[in-house]
Amino acid sequence: MTSLFTPYTLRSLTIPNRIWMAAMCQYSAAPDGEAVGVPTDWHFAHLAARASGGTGLIITEATAVSPEGRISPYDLGIWNDTQVAAFQRITAFLKTQGTVPGIQLAHAGRKASTERTWVDRGRPISPDEPHGWTPVGPSALPFGPESTTPEELTRDRIRGIVREFAEAAERARAAGFEVAEIHGAHGYLINQFLSPYSNHRTDQYGGSFEGRTRFALEVVDAVRAVWPDDLPVFFRISATDWLTENPEDGREGWTADDTVRFAKELQARGVDLMDVSTGGNVPDAKIVTGPGYQVPFAERVRTETGMPVAAVGMITQPDQAREIVASGRADAVLLARELLRNPYWARHAAAELGGEVASPTQYHRA
Repeated sequence: MTSLFTPYTLRSLTIPNRIWMAAMCQYSAAPDGEAVGVPTDWHFAHLAARASGGTGLIITEATAVSPEGRISPYDLGIWNDTQVAAFQRITAFLKTQGTVPGIQLAHAGRKASTERTWVDRGRPISPDEPHGWTPVGPSALPFGPESTTPEELTRDRIRGIVREFAEAAERARAAGFEVAEIHGAHGYLINQFLSPYSNHRTDQYGGSFEGRTRFALEVVDAVRAVWPDDLPVFFRISATDWLTENPEDGREGWTADDTVRFAKELQARGVDLMDVSTGGNVPDAKIVTGPGYQVPFAERVRTETGMPVAAVGMITQPDQAREIVASGRADAVLLARELLRNPYWARHAAAELGGEVASPTQYHRA
């Protein structure tokens, strides 16, 4: 039995194994009308398949805390009771399979109002087009040359978004979720505040490390205040903007040192695990990818702070995942595209490595 298949407990919640599914947008909700942001049969089938495949924890795609917080018009949301009711069907089924349901609470910030990734490569949708709107951000800086310039958030609107995260967390619990993950990565709103590359504010929400992390910590405090004490809160981070790794670039961004420092702040405020990714905030950043290329960032957080971490990024092979967990580089692995290719990855990994994961009774003859 390898440690990849051992349970993992955070607060009162025990996750049956260390093979988890990362949030991946499906861009499959209705873009308007009463069903906007509501999970559909597609979302049920997509997530249910990975649960019956033995995945220990499934985190839904980035789920917006408000309509303007969606990445695209087709994203899921958790700002009304219709969405809650639709999610209840999904979370209930995941639990029957022994899988823990988690939700990623998100706000896209300046990267909002874009097309689905398979339509014109996810181009920005202008506010004048159907289903488009004006995005918001910490500063009036567009993400890319074709992006709409966002409205700079006032302090009142910042406080309003903090409340939206808390209200979304309350709805998520009512929907049956057992893990709340705050999305602070990949160039979305919280990440935009964290990084000096995208945050040019001169007020209390900008400038110094303390100023740039203020919004994120206010969101954490608001979510932790309404989320049950016996259930865990995760924080997804982009550990680096990939600018300091390329010194010739000359631009200032969020760094791995910042991430380690920030992890200590999150621990002190009741965050239970850091989900460590990288990039997404600088569209032309030079990123050298390869199998497990983001694992060292997770390992560093765990080593220097003792904070539990999950590792992501081109983790595709069972023995690769086993080594990451068994060596103590991370407490769990979060698979993304590999679980799109193979919903039964966990079962196949268990067969290859001599472990065991939950399997539906209906499949016992396999």
